[in-house]
Amino acid sequence: MIHSPRFTVILDACVLYPAPVRDLLLHLAAVELYKPKWTDTIQHEWIRNLVQNRPDITVAQLQKTVNSMNTAFPDANVERYEALVSSFTLPDPNDRHILAAAVRCQAELIITSNTKDFPNNYLREFDIEAQHPDIFITNVIDLTPVESIKAFKQQVSFLKNPPKTYLQVLASLEKCGLPMTCKKLLALL
Repeated sequence: MIHSPRFTVILDACVLYPAPVRDLLLHLAAVELYKPKWTDTIQHEWIRNLVQNRPDITVAQLQKTVNSMNTAFPDANVERYEALVSSFTLPDPNDRHILAAAVRCQAELIITSNTKDFPNNYLREFDIEAQHPDIFITNVIDLTPVESIKAFKQQVSFLKNPPKTYLQVLASLEKCGLPMTCKKLLALL
């Protein structure tokens, strides 16, 4: 399903880590192609997972990223969804908070790499759909190619330590499971 620009989406922790996917999603949001949403719980989850896999990175360093995200998107952090959590049934009960936040902020989509944990036949009851980030970003590019390539170029230009080329960033995104996105972006370069 393709959605119109400026729709609201919840970003699951698994798309906020890895960094290349998070960066692309946030740059697309920065040029106002959609409204990103998350919760403190989602932020804590991706930080916890990253620190487990990368002990060389500290929670304090990652908190700076969270602070920057919250500053750039001051209305993105969803609150007062906790009372809804127990009313949902999902394959993984630990994901109910994501659906509760999506319902609370009236999101149209949950962007997640774990779509099996969010059955769309169940989510339809709440007018929500789960989408893999590769499908979501590809749809955004199809709807807004000029703005999307602008966001991608901006993402690449922000990489200073070390700087990277478009092709290097595309290779990173492909490694992160975004092959269709990479194909679309490469065609627009």
